[in-house]
Amino acid sequence: METVEVSTVVYLPPEDVFDFLTDFPRYANYSESLREVRQHGDGTPGTEYDLVFAWWKLDYTARSRVVATDPPSRIDWTIVKDLDANGEWRVEEAPDEAPTDAETASRVILRIDFDPDSARGGVLDLPLFVSFDWVVEKVTPKIETEAERIVERIVADLEGERRPVELQVRNRPDDG
Repeated sequence: METVEVSTVVYLPPEDVFDFLTDFPRYANYSESLREVRQHGDGTPGTEYDLVFAWWKLDYTARSRVVATDPPSRIDWTIVKDLDANGEWRVEEAPDEAPTDAETASRVILRIDFDPDSARGGVLDLPLFVSFDWVVEKVTPKIETEAERIVERIVADLEGERRPVELQVRNRPDDG
C-alpha cells in the first residue's frame, strides 16, 4: 500500500468544515481528472458514490462507500469496486493556528491509502502497447497533485476567497 496525505489549516470551526466535506458530488468541481460524482444514498455511512475519472486516454468509474462518520471530525471511505483503496477526511480543532483576523481554525487532513497493483488484471482498458507499469508510474504522482488541488480549492470555497495555502504533503509506502 502507498499513502498520500495532504493537510492544511482552514479558518473555520470543525462543524462548518465537516458539513462542507460531506458533499462528495461537489468534489468534481475541484479536480481535473474527476469528471462527475453520482450519489446513491443520503450521505450517511453506507452511501455509495460513482466517481467518473478521465485522464489521458483512460476513463474509469470507481465506486466508493462512506464506511463511517464521526461528526465533526472524521469521514472514512473505501473503494468497493476493482481497486484496493480507502481513505479518510479528518478535521481537527486548531485554534492556535488561526490568524488574528479569524475567530478559530481547523486542520483538514485528506489521507488516501492505495495499492497501485490492484488495478492489474484488466481493471483498466489500456491502449495497445501501453504497459500497466507505465500507467502506475504516471498516475501515482497525479494522485498526490490531485489531492493537493482538491484541498486548495476546498479552502477557497470554504473561506470565500483564494489565499496562499500552506500544504503539508506526505507520500510514502506503507511500512507494515
